[in-house]
Amino acid sequence: MKFRNSLLFTYLLIVLLAILLLPILFPLLSIALNTVLLGDDEPNMYRNGVWLEQMWHQEARQLAGADDEAISRRLTELKEKYEQASVFWVDAQGKTRLALPKDLGIPDQWTPSYTIQFMKEHYDADPFTTVAFIGNSRDKGFMVFQVDRSVIQTSSEQLSEKRDHLFIAVALVILCLFLFISWIFIYRLRKRLLGLEVAMTSPTENGIPKSIEVNNPDEIGRLEQAFNAMIRQLELGRKREQEEEQLRRQLIANLSHDLRTPLTSIRSHAYSLKQENLSEQGMQSVELIDHKIGYLAELIDNLLSYTLLSAGKYPYRPEPTDMVRLLRTILAHWYPAFERKGFTVELELPESAVVCRVDPMWIERILDNLLQNVLRHARTGRYLSVRLEPEGGQAAIRLEDRGPGMNGKSLNQGAGIGLTIVQLMLKEMQLKWEVKSDCGGTRMAIAGLRLNEI
Repeated sequence: MKFRNSLLFTYLLIVLLAILLLPILFPLLSIALNTVLLGDDEPNMYRNGVWLEQMWHQEARQLAGADDEAISRRLTELKEKYEQASVFWVDAQGKTRLALPKDLGIPDQWTPSYTIQFMKEHYDADPFTTVAFIGNSRDKGFMVFQVDRSVIQTSSEQLSEKRDHLFIAVALVILCLFLFISWIFIYRLRKRLLGLEVAMTSPTENGIPKSIEVNNPDEIGRLEQAFNAMIRQLELGRKREQEEEQLRRQLIANLSHDLRTPLTSIRSHAYSLKQENLSEQGMQSVELIDHKIGYLAELIDNLLSYTLLSAGKYPYRPEPTDMVRLLRTILAHWYPAFERKGFTVELELPESAVVCRVDPMWIERILDNLLQNVLRHARTGRYLSVRLEPEGGQAAIRLEDRGPGMNGKSLNQGAGIGLTIVQLMLKEMQLKWEVKSDCGGTRMAIAGLRLNEI
């Protein structure tokens, strides 16, 4: 991956721009302010203090020889011209002859001490104050012109005083802009990471997450590409697994079919040998051959059933079924086998019909596997109890033997595929299978059979 496509390069670029922007922007801002302020400066009739002082002294000299009315009229005209200024006139006797505006707060009669104090307080102070004697002599008194110093300043001078504040404001704006851009950068990273997390924790129907779209060639983009590559590997692995599972099921189905024919032939020949005049040892051998052929046929049948159940192709057709009649039929079929082995069989069934909605073929197959296990592994106990117990709106089938238990040793120990088929069938029928086994026997219950009206 190229460095310019990395997240580190992007963040370093943001920081570098923020660092370089301050020393570059401040001189540009200063040039722009000077250009705008100097170019767009509006004329100010108050101009500056020197000009106002010169103007006021010139007006005072022009009033030489003027009478009191002329002096008052001219001062009134100057007040109208300079609206933001204050003017007043004090004659030679210290009397205030004219004050514009009238509420200036000056005394009607001036004393030498007040005059000196006034001059001292308003020298180089705010408001700007200039004093001029009227005419060439002092017999007409003096006139005063006052104006706030903020009015004297031009717009450029006023903005120049605020330049430092503008620079601080611009620096704050740049800082806020840097923080905002950094926030956007982190927010987008977080959004992409959260999107990747959602994709990882949201599997599809086949249990594998969807691949995600890669838009950027940075580190997170490479992580997204690796995630997509992992998804492709998982999909290929799942596909190979399904193909292997299909081949395995097909192989088991074919072997089951191919083995049935020779087994049937062997069993027929074993039956023919039984009809011959054999010795006692020969008859025992034929009996053993017939027993093993039956066991092998049962194993093949279980393998085929397991394959169909795993593939979801074992037909399940529930219908209202009288469980009492069904259990009697199944036990009647198995009773001779248990009787030959010396079992005591107890069957406890309700007198009235107990109808449940089940597939009778599935129930028969489940009980056949369980009874076969009892007959094969619990011979030492020689006891079998089968009960059907209605429980509220449901019913339960309970089986009990007195063998060595599931953890005990048996001469006919198998691979346990029969019990696996029982588990699969009960799970598909949404029934509960409860097993308690110890050295004193095994107690099993098939619970959850829902009662159904006939």
